[in-house]
Amino acid sequence: MKKNIIKISLAALTAIVTLTSCDRNLDQISSINEDQEQAMTRPESFRQVLDGAYTALKGAGYYNSDTGSQLIMGDLTTDNLIRTASGRNSNFAASNFEFSSDNPQTTGLYSAAYLAISRTNFVLSYINNGVLSGAQKMNIEAEARALRAIVHFDIVRAYSQIPTQSAGAKNSIGIYYSEKYAPLNNTASRNLTVEQVYDKIIADLLFAADNITQNDADKGRMSKAAIYGLLSRVNLYKGDYANTIKYGELALGLSPSITTLDNFNRIWKENEGLSRITDGVLFQVSNTPAESNNTVGSAYNQAVPSLRSEFVVDYDLYTAYTADDVRKSTYFTTSVYSGGKYNHVTKYAGNGGPSNVVPIKYMRSAEVLLNIAEAYYKTGNPAQALTLLNKLRQERHSSFTPGTEAGQALLDAILKERRLELAFENDRWYTLKRLGLSVQRSGKGDLFDGTGAPAVKQTLDAGSYKWQWPIPVTAIQANPNIKQNDNY
Repeated sequence: MKKNIIKISLAALTAIVTLTSCDRNLDQISSINEDQEQAMTRPESFRQVLDGAYTALKGAGYYNSDTGSQLIMGDLTTDNLIRTASGRNSNFAASNFEFSSDNPQTTGLYSAAYLAISRTNFVLSYINNGVLSGAQKMNIEAEARALRAIVHFDIVRAYSQIPTQSAGAKNSIGIYYSEKYAPLNNTASRNLTVEQVYDKIIADLLFAADNITQNDADKGRMSKAAIYGLLSRVNLYKGDYANTIKYGELALGLSPSITTLDNFNRIWKENEGLSRITDGVLFQVSNTPAESNNTVGSAYNQAVPSLRSEFVVDYDLYTAYTADDVRKSTYFTTSVYSGGKYNHVTKYAGNGGPSNVVPIKYMRSAEVLLNIAEAYYKTGNPAQALTLLNKLRQERHSSFTPGTEAGQALLDAILKERRLELAFENDRWYTLKRLGLSVQRSGKGDLFDGTGAPAVKQTLDAGSYKWQWPIPVTAIQANPNIKQNDNY
């Protein structure tokens, strides 16, 4: 469904002036549109403003632009991707672990995310003005709080430690959790621990799960199944494996398909439309030519006219996909550019519409299943973990023999399947981070057979401060109360 941005004074939230603390200062009155107080006397205005919050996820730093897009950042900083010698060197600094407070590759998410949060808080600031009532009011409030929660989660996992990352991570510095609409706020601070931030995220999601009423027909908006899935993700990061299982199973109970073998290619390659297949998708950031024509896949490559890539799949990862794995032909295209043959990542290229204009899968049932499988293993139920793992593998391979892994081999298989399934979906960096693992690249080159130029930097130690990205210098200049992460 098309997401309209409301055209009412600040409610459109498009007249951005400057960054203040963690929110953005926005025009209070527009010369061509009505005052916000008047506009928010109509029920439809709440829907329009909330859709504007979803639209913010398509901004630069979140899921748009070549530089710093979250569609690629979680992979180019790890062992999943390697820079090509024939590319434009976009995002090279981040891929080489050169993070800095004035580089949008790692700071862009911060500003983009707080803008989305500001829009949800604008909706919530009017929720009790008497215009909405009953189920309509509860649904809007639930949806806004769910979206606010997951955007805060994206911020905290990037700029703070993850609770399972190290022994003291839960008590380390968190982020500012913005719960009020205050665009002129310049006194906010990072006054919460990581654990306290997670508690607030979970509280918002639990309220949303209890009160949301809309079904999941529109995958571009929150639903109960999506919120349960998100609770599974957040609790996995928190190290609460019982609740990872509880909410994951609730999500799969409402949306059990993990995308069938027959539909897997279609959910990625068909450009969005009324008949688009969304089998196994719980929540996505909608993106169509009619909406914004955001070429989200261009962070990976462009057709000029032959395919030119900025980053290609690491050879060891590419060869980890067997020939009968539907993901191999769905995720990759092997072709020549400027005399070099590459295994290009074309997961977001689309088919039958404008190139690289496709919706972004933010949460899929397959991830939820993997969350549950890992949690079952870690809570002493390897049999159930293996059953779930085989269920996913059966839907990805045309020739399938159930696995029989046990012990450490089973956990390794679950994590390998997570890497194969969620490659290029902003997962790998955060999986390594939450597990307290190092980045260890293969040393292979960028060409299709593993030859060519390897990555400059091959390793990032698990104890490095760089796992916490730098706060943008502009945010600290606007509000000195925001503490910079150590060593930046």
